[in-house]
Amino acid sequence: MIDYKHIITIEPGKRGGKPCIRGMRISVNDILTWLASGMTVKDILEDFDELTDQDIYAALSYAADRENKIYQIAI
Repeated sequence: MIDYKHIITIEPGKRGGKPCIRGMRISVNDILTWLASGMTVKDILEDFDELTDQDIYAALSYAADRENKIYQIAI
C-alpha cells in the first residue's frame, strides 16, 4: 500500500473539507468515481495532466485504509 499521507490533503475551505490530491480541487471521491465508471488510470492521466499515477494509487490506498477503519469500528 502506498503512503498517501503526503499526497492526500484535507483543507476545510476546499471542496467542503473532502480529501483531495496535493491541495488541488480533485478529490479522492472524484478519482474513485472515475475508476468506478470504467475509466482506466491511463484515461484519467490523459484527461488530467496535473495528476500522476502515484496520486491515483494514493487515492485508492486512502480509500482502502478508511474502509478498513470503518470496518474495525463496526466490530
